[in-house]
Amino acid sequence: MNRQPAVFRARLAAAILVSAAGAPALPAQGGASHVLVVTALSGEPRFSVLFHAEAASIYDAARTRWGVADSSLIYLAEDPAQDPVRIRGRATRDGIASALGALARRSAPGDLVLVMLIGHGSGEGAESRLNLPGPDASAADFAAWLRPLEGRTVVFVNAASASGDFLPVLSAPGRIVITATRSAMERNETAFGEQFTKALTSEAGDADKDGRVTVLEAFTFARQEVARYYETRRQLATEHAQLGGDSAVARTIAFGTAPAPTDPRAAALFVERRALEAQVDQLRRRKGTMDSTAYERELERLLLEIASRTAAIHAAEGKKP
Repeated sequence: MNRQPAVFRARLAAAILVSAAGAPALPAQGGASHVLVVTALSGEPRFSVLFHAEAASIYDAARTRWGVADSSLIYLAEDPAQDPVRIRGRATRDGIASALGALARRSAPGDLVLVMLIGHGSGEGAESRLNLPGPDASAADFAAWLRPLEGRTVVFVNAASASGDFLPVLSAPGRIVITATRSAMERNETAFGEQFTKALTSEAGDADKDGRVTVLEAFTFARQEVARYYETRRQLATEHAQLGGDSAVARTIAFGTAPAPTDPRAAALFVERRALEAQVDQLRRRKGTMDSTAYERELERLLLEIASRTAAIHAAEGKKP
């Protein structure tokens, strides 16, 4: 059997994973970003403080650095009085349904929507739940609420305990699903949310130091930091984060705005890279209508072109590869 194509693809994937992280794409050209962050039942005062700190960090980053309009930024919490300036309403089942409905009406195909859940969970399968004041919200509920967002790129992050079963229920084209655990049986409190938030809202997650953090960069950073958290405490890890969805999207979609290079040659390459990123987004949207081999071949070509432009930009700016 000729294994050369398989070996080539494996090497290519490894190369893209390293180099394409430096080529984050915008949502479809001209697309806007929208954010819903939810802090659920805390159970203890220390969790209330921690959950709010994470949510407030995301809220502030979205408002000041990611360019999210106030009307597209919704923070729901267990106790709105905890922060009346940021928190728009109570994190109830009906409140979340209403917020996602509002973002569906506010957004358009090609936009980017981040949904971040912070709290505790329970249950299994489609009945896995985020624990809320009043009736809980299940994975099946979220699957129904996300349906009107078809055509948008949705990054859905459930950082709660026992969140693992959300992934198979919510997986869909154009959607990245991240959970703090790999199963509903991992029910202890999680450290993933704090580390994922740190990655998204600071320079810590920016592995290639290009001014933006891709979804894959944030996930990789958080998973590594969670592993270190348990190792330093000499404890058996009770959470194992997972990411599902289109890997090309996770490698390219990012939050924030990378500054345009000042070097004229780097600036020209930057424009070329943005155009290629838009082609990746357009290709991904045609995936369901294409032959799988043709799709993979064109995706490989575009990602290699993006990686080439990224390397050239770094060279022009005197950065190490």
